[in-house]
Amino acid sequence: MFLRDGYAATSLERVADEAGFSKGAVYSNFAGKDDLCLAVLDSIHEEVAGAVLGSVEGAATVEEVLRSFDSWAESRLGDPEWSALEAEFSARSRQDPQLRAALAQRNLRLRDTIASALTRTAGEHGIVLPLPVEELATALLSLGIGIGVQRSLDHDVPVRVLSDVVRALAGLPVPATRLAPGSGPLA
Repeated sequence: MFLRDGYAATSLERVADEAGFSKGAVYSNFAGKDDLCLAVLDSIHEEVAGAVLGSVEGAATVEEVLRSFDSWAESRLGDPEWSALEAEFSARSRQDPQLRAALAQRNLRLRDTIASALTRTAGEHGIVLPLPVEELATALLSLGIGIGVQRSLDHDVPVRVLSDVVRALAGLPVPATRLAPGSGPLA
């Protein structure tokens, strides 16, 4: 319901009705609507992290990792419902320091997951990261969120820019078909 209808339009009463529980049963498991939405977002983040990591598992080269990631991102990054819920709930945290802290903690976990994947991939493929891994994870999460929001509005926004940034940071060539005229090694 949070994904379909949005945070503001979803009430605990409706959640309880749709799930076939009493409102009291919902409150016995969640402190309130914010707590329930945090649990929903935790579930989404866990599923997404698992899907991303699973999509690149077994890739023999960095290029295979990036192509696998591109395939995942093309199908999932910019989901309008997910992007809208994340944006709406984040905006709501502006008025609630406890909620803002809870969301910040969750973003830290996402950045840690990204940092771990970057460290592992760099180690497996002999890549020297040009910045501290925590900073790279923050930059990539931020870029991914931004692309997701843009794609939720215009699905023609390319996801490959994320993997191309990773290529550039790793000192790997960006496919020539995506280089701007006058750029690249022959420019």
